[in-house]
Amino acid sequence: MAAIAPSPESVARDFLPLKGTDYIEFYVGNAKQSAYFYRTAFGMSLVAYAGPETGRRDRASYVLQQGKVRFVLTTALRPESEIAMHVHKHGDGVRAIALWVDDARSAWEETTKRGARSVQEPTAAEDAEGRVVTSSIAAYGDTVHTFVERKDYRGVFFPGYQAMPQDAIANPVGLLHVDHIVGNVGWGAMNEWVDFYAKVMGFSLYQHFDDKDISTEYSALMSKVMANGNGYVKFPINEPAEGRKKSQIEEYLDFYGGPGVQHIALATNDILTTVTKMQRNGVSFLTVPHTYYAELQNRVGKIDEPVDELEKLGILVDRDDEGYMLQIFTRPVEDRPTVFYEIIQRKGSRSFGKGNFKALFEAIEREQALRGNL
Repeated sequence: MAAIAPSPESVARDFLPLKGTDYIEFYVGNAKQSAYFYRTAFGMSLVAYAGPETGRRDRASYVLQQGKVRFVLTTALRPESEIAMHVHKHGDGVRAIALWVDDARSAWEETTKRGARSVQEPTAAEDAEGRVVTSSIAAYGDTVHTFVERKDYRGVFFPGYQAMPQDAIANPVGLLHVDHIVGNVGWGAMNEWVDFYAKVMGFSLYQHFDDKDISTEYSALMSKVMANGNGYVKFPINEPAEGRKKSQIEEYLDFYGGPGVQHIALATNDILTTVTKMQRNGVSFLTVPHTYYAELQNRVGKIDEPVDELEKLGILVDRDDEGYMLQIFTRPVEDRPTVFYEIIQRKGSRSFGKGNFKALFEAIEREQALRGNL
């Protein structure tokens, strides 16, 4: 199905205007070590920290940034904390997808009155740099959406965090912003969460893929992409579909212990350079066979990038009516086969690489087979 562009009228009616993704918070077993991984492998800079030294007694958080991509890595300091329980159940994983808004109270009121379950009422925090207001609602599984209002704040991140000196370890790889965030939900639950994003958050259906689009000899899944009014925030929602063997979604649900964020797509404007740097830094990516590249130009037409360079790095290409896009997927970055990343460069295309689905999912199945989980 072709992408559905939001109309000017829908943007004008938007009761939940979003300015983009503010940050993504991970609950992890050891935030100091996780931060080192993202600094050395992804080239992200440590920009802020909060923990016992800043008055927080139950947790430590490291804020990493590159371009507009911002991760918060949080670890428990006490075994009885909800953070420790989250990690015990899920392993390292995404707890909060924070959305940048002008009015966190209005965002909370508009979504809760439409049926969202409140996790945190609007709360203000202040320091010498100004004031931040946040509020949160529940999403799928143990994931939450936090609304962040920071128009009156001049600091590096939040009150209670100390700014860090320039990071001597980080070496940026060209990451720009979050392109989309993919959630995996259980059997038959995709439409429930599509309805949630439509009714509660005012999103609309952007694209839809069924099991005929996303299937191999062994497994299948279904996916619907939801986007907010201005298109800045996109959430594909995946559910398993019937197949001969266990799909990647089923594997994720088994090891994550329920629904959650499967992967995060990070945009770049030079995927060849970004992926080259990440590979040198030790990031491991999925690969596809030579036959994919032998047929590539017949399928997608003329592209700017040398095909031999794309094959060397394992980058996939797909074209739609508006242009083409390049994408590549990491292997899971945890020992559990759960969270992974997509690196994406868009050259006009607003789609999600439908022409790559078969090659991609066969690559994922090869990894599943090695783990004994296919």
